[in-house]
Amino acid sequence: MTLESVKHGKFSMAFMPVDIQWRKLRRILKEQMFSLQRLDASQGIREEKLHKLYEYVNQCRVNGHAVDIAEATFTTSLNTISSTLFSVDFADFNSDSSQEFKDVVWNVSKCIGSPNLADYFPVLKYVDLQGISRRTKFYFGKLYAILDSIIDQRLKSKGTLEKNDLLEALLDLYQKPEPELSRNEIKHILMDLFLGSTDTVPSTVEWAMAELLRNPKKMSKAKSELSDVIGEHGVIQESDISKLSYLQAVVKEIHRLHPVAPLLVPHKAEADVEINGYIIPKKAQILVNTWASSRDSNIWSSPDSFMPERFLDCKIDYNGQDFKFIPFGSGRRMCPGLALAHRVVHVMLATLIHNFDWRLEEGLKPEEIDMSEKFTTTLHKAIPLKAIPIKF
Repeated sequence: MTLESVKHGKFSMAFMPVDIQWRKLRRILKEQMFSLQRLDASQGIREEKLHKLYEYVNQCRVNGHAVDIAEATFTTSLNTISSTLFSVDFADFNSDSSQEFKDVVWNVSKCIGSPNLADYFPVLKYVDLQGISRRTKFYFGKLYAILDSIIDQRLKSKGTLEKNDLLEALLDLYQKPEPELSRNEIKHILMDLFLGSTDTVPSTVEWAMAELLRNPKKMSKAKSELSDVIGEHGVIQESDISKLSYLQAVVKEIHRLHPVAPLLVPHKAEADVEINGYIIPKKAQILVNTWASSRDSNIWSSPDSFMPERFLDCKIDYNGQDFKFIPFGSGRRMCPGLALAHRVVHVMLATLIHNFDWRLEEGLKPEEIDMSEKFTTTLHKAIPLKAIPIKF
């Protein structure tokens, strides 16, 4: 009901049924953004944003200031996606613009993730007792206005100022003699990409930093591996990820213990189907609780403990084949941005732990870090992690 109020559910690839339209959008996204060739071509953008993150954290080190991990990584993630889409940075580390945009994205996620009584009592659809539809329209409206303005500016300058970004590629498809995309479809594609990338990567990296700071021996092990592979003062490259088995294990364990999407995107049964003796009726909406399955003691030993070692010498991966571990989903509805997220999370986390040592504020002990969770469509730390970078 919530997304119906802004019609995003009808046009979003995450929520529309698997039909011809869905297949078209997924094919376009893969060809224009998520193919191996496209990811390799955009690597320079990600390297530039990571260098800016390093410079910001290093300046905090020089000044003795604490770094809000979620804030710093959100700014990096936001500028990475905005540069990839529009060839422009949306925020700066030393301004309020990042926080303002983060508030909009957070409120959009909160609106989508909030339990809506109208979902259980359709008669309340037009009443909006909780005000969720009103708030959703407001925050979606802010994002729509930003995207419309960017599209308008690009259409006016098209032909005079050539850009090599996703928006240019999508507009080329829109302006074909027989258009493959409508302007409305472009806007909703861009909305999906913003909501799917700006909030999820920072949350994952913040959880990883919090768990490593709570477990100094595991932090030391990750730092030692990075020094062995890329050198004490080397710069992490995306091509190094495959050589960093312990770092990969850390990231997998974070996706298990703190899955960025505790409930995967909704699924709907296309026909009556029997699963393990249960009948799932046609058109039933299915929510997969990956948070619960990732903490099931029948599947995982010590499920509430941070143990990256469980993934060493283990073939379990999050590519959708091991159903006990599907933080990105599985099958046709699997997250299309998995390959990009895999690269960004590893190199961003490596940048923070390889180049700096960290200490907590005000004499806080590692075991005292608050690990409370806050649920929307994304799993956040309820209390932001702040730490002071010190000389490596």
